[in-house]
Amino acid sequence: MPHYNHISVAVPAMDELNTMPMLLECLKKQSFVHFDLYVCVNNPDLWWNEHDKTDIIYNNLQLIDLLNNTHGINITIIDKCTKGNGWIGKKKGVGMARKLLFDRIIADHGNNNIIVSMDADTTFGTNYLHSIAEQFNTTPRLSAIAVPYYHPLGNDDNCNRAILRYELYMRYYMLQLLRIKSPYAFTALGSAMAFTPQAYTVAGGITPLEGGEDFYLMQKFCKTGHISIYNPEVVYPSSRTSHRVPFGTGPAVNKGIAEQEKSYPFYPAALFDDIQETFRSFGSLYNHDCNTPMTIFLQNQLKTADIWQPLRKNYKKENLFVKACTERVDGLRILQYLKQEYATRYIQNTNSEIYLKEYCHSQGIALPDNFSLTHSPIATINDIRNILFQKENTMRKELSL
Repeated sequence: MPHYNHISVAVPAMDELNTMPMLLECLKKQSFVHFDLYVCVNNPDLWWNEHDKTDIIYNNLQLIDLLNNTHGINITIIDKCTKGNGWIGKKKGVGMARKLLFDRIIADHGNNNIIVSMDADTTFGTNYLHSIAEQFNTTPRLSAIAVPYYHPLGNDDNCNRAILRYELYMRYYMLQLLRIKSPYAFTALGSAMAFTPQAYTVAGGITPLEGGEDFYLMQKFCKTGHISIYNPEVVYPSSRTSHRVPFGTGPAVNKGIAEQEKSYPFYPAALFDDIQETFRSFGSLYNHDCNTPMTIFLQNQLKTADIWQPLRKNYKKENLFVKACTERVDGLRILQYLKQEYATRYIQNTNSEIYLKEYCHSQGIALPDNFSLTHSPIATINDIRNILFQKENTMRKELSL
């Protein structure tokens, strides 16, 4: 049974001079003291020649000075920002920064510690690192943790309304996946992940995308190991707007309510039922073909009419066949199915907010008359967010390892 007594915290940082001090203060207050911090300060090298990027360039340089002059924490800086050291070509962005961080940590420490992925604008309680170490040390087969999250509100009502709408979308999505007992019921945030070096290596490492890299990594952990979706300590990512990545929390806040409805709808519960029925069919499919709600979709996605026979040929036992089916119809396929079916069967008829209301009604969650994400008071929407947060966290705890 492994025993981990050290943690390495990995933080990509671009234009984070204002947020890094809060992160550093949270780290200095940790009850678990055996940790070090790795920060990849990054920007494309071409930005040195672009006048509209001057502020970010000098912000990054000041950030390096801040880190070099920080005492009480062992900090390793990966410099991908100074002239001649920045990103060149297509290898750039937050995914590449996380890859460099994780690879460097493993090179320095081998398999003898836990890697905690964070963002520079994230805060957390004094026992956060202790809770991570405790969970890995008491659950030997654990590969990774998708840590519960909660976005604090600020002073801007428009921003608050946007982050609440986006968080409600994420919580609704997660709660529906938990309801159907999906093996891909996780929320992946780069600021809220922890894993072992062994699990990272077995999973094949991170795919260095400019966005969504956290999702694909957690999905790999689902396929190659065991993840926990519960932790007693919660992380608090910023609810600020951001243009650093093409999608995710920052861009969602940028979009506002109307654009979020297009990009992040509340998918009808019936579509999640389709997914559940499909997964329940895998045992029967081992013996013979049968139609599932996702059959036509999968045939189109995989560009073949014969989805299952190749798996039967390669996996001679039913349990191995079912596992192969589960890996084929993964979290990405689930999201693609929801998007496609919603676009063709539902989107013309109504605002998707109705499906959030239906879910709340089914769970006995009372909504005020004329509740609206667009018009209801921020405090009212926040109350609903808090109810779903508590419900999700309870289910996470019940269903986790």
